Amino acid sequence: MEVSVEMEKFLCDLLLDHNKPISERFRALFSLRNLRGPTPRDALILATRDSSNLLAHEAAFALGQMQDGEAIPALELVLSDLSLHPIVRHEAAEALGAIALERNIPLLKKSLISDPAQEVRETCELALSRIEELRDHGSVDPSSAEPSPFLSVDPAAPASCSSVQELRDTLLDEKKGMYERYAALFALRNNGGEEAVTAIIESLGSRSALLRHEVAYVLGQLQNKRASDALSRTLRDTNEHPMVRHEAAEALGSIADDECLSLLEEFAKDPEPIVSQSCEVALSMLEFEKLGKSFEYLFMQAPKVELVP
Repeated sequence: MEVSVEMEKFLCDLLLDHNKPISERFRALFSLRNLRGPTPRDALILATRDSSNLLAHEAAFALGQMQDGEAIPALELVLSDLSLHPIVRHEAAEALGAIALERNIPLLKKSLISDPAQEVRETCELALSRIEELRDHGSVDPSSAEPSPFLSVDPAAPASCSSVQELRDTLLDEKKGMYERYAALFALRNNGGEEAVTAIIESLGSRSALLRHEVAYVLGQLQNKRASDALSRTLRDTNEHPMVRHEAAEALGSIADDECLSLLEEFAKDPEPIVSQSCEVALSMLEFEKLGKSFEYLFMQAPKVELVP
């Protein structure tokens, strides 16, 4: 997508303006990730150091989705900086896995051993497995990998197994490696049937906060109302990891029934900024949808996805 220099500057300035509401800054961020080139990339890199951990982690995520190799040095610095919130370091590791160049391997291996946060170590494990799988399949260009039907660069390729029961067993098996469980999760998501959704909801009970956060993210992609109760419990659980509660809030915003709306309004006052800001952004997105408008300044329409019943 090409835009004017003036629009590009407007979006970058808005993203980095701490005086603007977090929802407005997210509108700019979601638009910038649709662009390419040094100006959007550099603005997103600056945003990875933002005082809002939610915005900083989303900026790192966007850089990974863009699969821009020029962002690697900045992402490596984020991953190595233990002063940053684990949610930001985790997203930098995932972004390095999404970009999937072999030069990313040494730092990911180092952080896999040395990072004090389990969710970051598990993300490094995932990223390394993704890079190794692409290498084993002879993929020189990671961006040429088969795209997700949800237009996301996923941390793991969906498992080839077609049995929902086998995928469920893998997803719920705490002894399995994280990449294998993620692969089962994305295969179940792509299936999209009732049994598959039930299995995904069940996995919100996993011991891994990283997996639980991805499960909530996937339930948001599916927008299945059957997940509302489980996601509501997750958001209400103040003992849950903020990264999981944040994804639950965003998923409830995607489901967007009256009960979800009420809950988001309640937790927009949560003392944890990662959670309260997630609710604020979700509510703002819903308001734009009610008005028939796009939340993004620059909107890319996703193609209709046909899921297996």
